[in-house]
Amino acid sequence: MGYGPGTTQRERYATALAGLWESLSTTLARLDAVAADVRSLDDSADRLPVLQNRLHWAGELVAGIEPPPGAERSHAELAGALERARDATGEVRETLDTEGCAAAWRLVHEWRGALFAVRLARHRLDLGTDLPVQPVDPPERFNWAAALSAVLVLAGTAAFTAGAIATLWPVWALGLGLVAASFLVYNP
Repeated sequence: MGYGPGTTQRERYATALAGLWESLSTTLARLDAVAADVRSLDDSADRLPVLQNRLHWAGELVAGIEPPPGAERSHAELAGALERARDATGEVRETLDTEGCAAAWRLVHEWRGALFAVRLARHRLDLGTDLPVQPVDPPERFNWAAALSAVLVLAGTAAFTAGAIATLWPVWALGLGLVAASFLVYNP
């Protein structure tokens, strides 16, 4: 895939993950459907190896993508979550083959937790939680001009409404004047 000269590393990373998410979301949905109840788990013994292989494929893709600066921890979390989901799927599959559906059903909660961890890691990557957060400095002092402006707007709105309801044009005009004065008091 070719990238334009103005493409940043973060944009290339997002593009690479976009293709992964399409197939991975389908795989996760199918795995969730399998883990939904005992009957679907019992009926899906032949599908689990394919779905486990797709998790492995997704993990390999993630391992081959270079994360942008600041996203290394979330990227590693995604890779680890995919590996745990693949292993949990394999454990359920193996238990289903050797011990039966009842024994495999006991592993479903742990398995679904591993699948949820993949979604959580994806969500954290989307949010960019590894990026440094710039703290917002609180205002050093109270802004009296803003407070007075807000009071003028509220009083002007009340006067305008009262004047309009009572059909008293001087009160209506006073309300407009108060709202206009608020713009003069506060100039950000």
